[in-house]
Amino acid sequence: MSRPVAPRQARRSRRRQLERERRRRRLALLTVLVLVAGVVVLLSAFGGSGRSPQSDAPSSGLLLPAGPPSPEIVADIGSLHIQLPISQSRVTAIGYQGGTDGALAVHPLGTQANQGLLKRVLRAIVGGSSGHPHWYQLPGGVGPPTSALDVGAPGGTDVYSPVDGTVVGISPVVLNGRTYGSTLDIQPTGAPSLVVSVAHIRVDPSLAVGSAVTAGGSKLGAVVDFSHAEKQALARYTNDVGNHVVVEVHPSATLQIQ
Repeated sequence: MSRPVAPRQARRSRRRQLERERRRRRLALLTVLVLVAGVVVLLSAFGGSGRSPQSDAPSSGLLLPAGPPSPEIVADIGSLHIQLPISQSRVTAIGYQGGTDGALAVHPLGTQANQGLLKRVLRAIVGGSSGHPHWYQLPGGVGPPTSALDVGAPGGTDVYSPVDGTVVGISPVVLNGRTYGSTLDIQPTGAPSLVVSVAHIRVDPSLAVGSAVTAGGSKLGAVVDFSHAEKQALARYTNDVGNHVVVEVHPSATLQIQ
């Protein structure tokens, strides 16, 4: 007849078994984390995020006029929605950086494509936003890091209004004594306390102060080749020199005077 196991010995045996189970689970979780990290590193290495700029010429498939963009909200600030100002077929990349003095931070929609490795691993494990458009955080500027929206497109690409509103100003962009297109200011219909500025464009001659514009429907002009003025941060994520249109939101000058 076998000798019965003492209760204390049984508890010790159970604790040892539970500890072995916990070690196995920790090892399995660590293995998954290592595998996911490896996948993310490979995607970063071969995903083309550091491509060198080549030229500003659109590919042969983009030579035909693209027309206005399909309605797509890419950012917002309060109740004001900012639509994509360039046809989706011509967009090379979307980025955010610090804007000019007084520019307000906007809330980007979509997914940041150049997040840090840890954030990307956690997003892959626990899930999270993976919507479109994909955008990049860029260095530079004096304002908040999302106060300038850069929408990349080859020089000469048509630019459309990102909001409904009225043109309240048109001014040249001057750098080192040379003029590189203009900045067009729009007072949004639904947010008169703000002004939406669209820069790096050659303004359409049909527009003047007082002209009414509609989001995605009114052509503002065309993208200016800014590559001779400065090295453009967006070029890191495109196959060209990084030309783009810049959208910023400022408080209304009228309210500032008050």
